[in-house]
Amino acid sequence: MPQFDVDLFVIGAGSGGVRAARIAAQYGAKVKVAEEYRVGGTCVVRGCVPKKLLVYASRYADEFEDAAGFGWQAGTPTFDWNTLIARKDSEIARLENVYRTNLAKAGAELIEGRAVVEGPHTVVLPTTGERITARVILIATGGRPGDQPHFAGREHAVSSNEMFHLERRPARATIIGGGYIAVEFAGILAGLGTQTTLVYRGPHLLRGFDDDLREGVEKAYRDKGIEVILNRTVERADKHGDILHITLSDGSAHETDLLMSAAGRVPYTQGLGLAASGVALGAKDAVIVDEFSRTNVPSIYAIGDVTDRVNLTPMAIREGQAFADSVFGERPTRVDHTLIPTAVFSTPELGTVGLTEADARRAYPDLQVYRAEFRPLKATLSGRAERVLMKLLVDGATDKVVGAHMLGESAGEQVQLLGVLLAMGATKADFDRTLAVHPTAAEEWVTMRTPVA
Repeated sequence: MPQFDVDLFVIGAGSGGVRAARIAAQYGAKVKVAEEYRVGGTCVVRGCVPKKLLVYASRYADEFEDAAGFGWQAGTPTFDWNTLIARKDSEIARLENVYRTNLAKAGAELIEGRAVVEGPHTVVLPTTGERITARVILIATGGRPGDQPHFAGREHAVSSNEMFHLERRPARATIIGGGYIAVEFAGILAGLGTQTTLVYRGPHLLRGFDDDLREGVEKAYRDKGIEVILNRTVERADKHGDILHITLSDGSAHETDLLMSAAGRVPYTQGLGLAASGVALGAKDAVIVDEFSRTNVPSIYAIGDVTDRVNLTPMAIREGQAFADSVFGERPTRVDHTLIPTAVFSTPELGTVGLTEADARRAYPDLQVYRAEFRPLKATLSGRAERVLMKLLVDGATDKVVGAHMLGESAGEQVQLLGVLLAMGATKADFDRTLAVHPTAAEEWVTMRTPVA
């Protein structure tokens, strides 16, 4: 048997890579992990965790305003951007240290630096020239912000990476894009007091989500004062001092202090030596893998966003666990990439699991749509003109619930539990016989009785 320096070499210490490394080490494998930036990956360092902290911050303005309707007089609140960013940075540093500690406790060695694949069983550390042989190599480098749209002056735009480290809150901001990142940052900035414009080339935001929720987000954003511009693109950005002059594809123009491009993320495979090592890459240079996350090179695997399958942190963690179980635990494990609960942390929040109504109609000829739209109890005293939208999609032939969608406060929390129900194959009758918890918004899931379509 050939002798290797390690059993497993992981490139990338994000959520998926760390999970794979820890579990493999617990199975007795000798593991090294290389990370060129910060331990924790996109989610922990400049993605979902810091973004959710900013979302929380952005919602306090509404809370202060709503308090008056409940008898509270708190004076005029003020907001300090530097305090928020400093507190956010402190928490991210704490979490990074947790990831480091967990790797060390599991017995995996962390290498702080870049690693490049040089062959089926060899990686090289460019900064030192050291070569390390491994029985198995795992690519877990995640994604990076996609290239800026092609318009004159695109060098003036920042990506989501830079948004977490702005020196000051901009008075005005223009965001390009209509996906998770664009929609969430638009809500964050608007909630913190920035005059915000969202420009998207498509007819509605959040492509791939249920149409009612997409339109609901747009209406809610416009009601909050966010300018949502659809079916248009940015043609040019001209900088005059600290001010950007933005020209759109219809010839209209406006001024802004910050231009953010949130045109999506792409797999981070550049310069990793994958193609030269014979690893097949697909669209967007994503690593092509089979159902066990193995590439066409038998000793090289890939998980997470670098494979461009389902680009969500929980999925990267699940894939990392399955990889370690399959390769080092002698427990072949496939990952289900179909039924995926997810949330968009806009304000109002969006939660969804299963099929959209459009997809469900194509799959189920006898589709029943249950829908509830109402003003939440809290808004009756606060006076806020907010609405909650809930939808259940049911296959009339089997009574099985095939989709659940919500727009409103805590939608992300609710859809996590809805995901359990759909994964178990729950029927509408299961929902109907469940006692309602009153008064809550969630009780609507079990009290909808008459289909609207």
